[in-house]
Amino acid sequence: MLIHPTAVIAKKAELDSTVHVGPYAVIEEGVRIGADTRVMPHAVIFGPTTIGERNLIGSFATIGGAPQDLSYKGEPTELIIGNDNQIREYASIHRGTPGGHGKTIIGNNNLLMAYIHIAHDCELGDHVIMANVATLAGHVAVGSHASIGGLVAIHQFCRIGCFSYIGGVSGIGLDVPPYVIIAGTRNRTRISGINKIGLKRNGFSRETISKLENAFRIIFRSPNLLIKDALELAKQEITDCPEVDCMVRFFEESKRGVVKRTVED
Repeated sequence: MLIHPTAVIAKKAELDSTVHVGPYAVIEEGVRIGADTRVMPHAVIFGPTTIGERNLIGSFATIGGAPQDLSYKGEPTELIIGNDNQIREYASIHRGTPGGHGKTIIGNNNLLMAYIHIAHDCELGDHVIMANVATLAGHVAVGSHASIGGLVAIHQFCRIGCFSYIGGVSGIGLDVPPYVIIAGTRNRTRISGINKIGLKRNGFSRETISKLENAFRIIFRSPNLLIKDALELAKQEITDCPEVDCMVRFFEESKRGVVKRTVED
């Protein structure tokens, strides 16, 4: 039996014939769920929400709830979740707001552990890991392959760069550059260097990692250079490296400002 008889499913919810729904789960109107997705016991899914294929929705998770925003007046916004995600027990993910994108978007192949929270208008890429009780405020953008440790709190409108690693119990109030390791409370957050282990595990070449380390030294450890001059120097000295271009562009496009303090500061 794919759908347990105690599950409550709205007549206008759209579920693929291969979706599994566990005991006492609740799926409301406006929800669409793709093939081979499993909804575990006691999970609650609100609409409008679109969930792709082969996802796992853990027990007691709350998916697609209204945004926690005082300006929200019940307007039609949505949550979009891709394929092959694990969303574990007691996770909460909210829909967007009209003042944001109107959408919260979760990509593919993400591991979102127990008690994580993703607020309205957030955007996650692919292969993101959020450990237990990690929290994203509204409008946060997380790049693909980022790892966010347990009990991490990220301020609204921050950007988390791809392949970055945020240590547990960190408070993030500024943008986190791609490819770096960072940890610390909000007023003491420090970047320790390039995330070499994570990059090696994901198949980056020694040459690329070396170029990123050179760019890191120029951008983060040139006390006599203004940041705009350090970025320009990195572009001039390190060519033919899309990853370095990505890091430089991340700084140039930042609106909140980028964490620049290192463990040596």
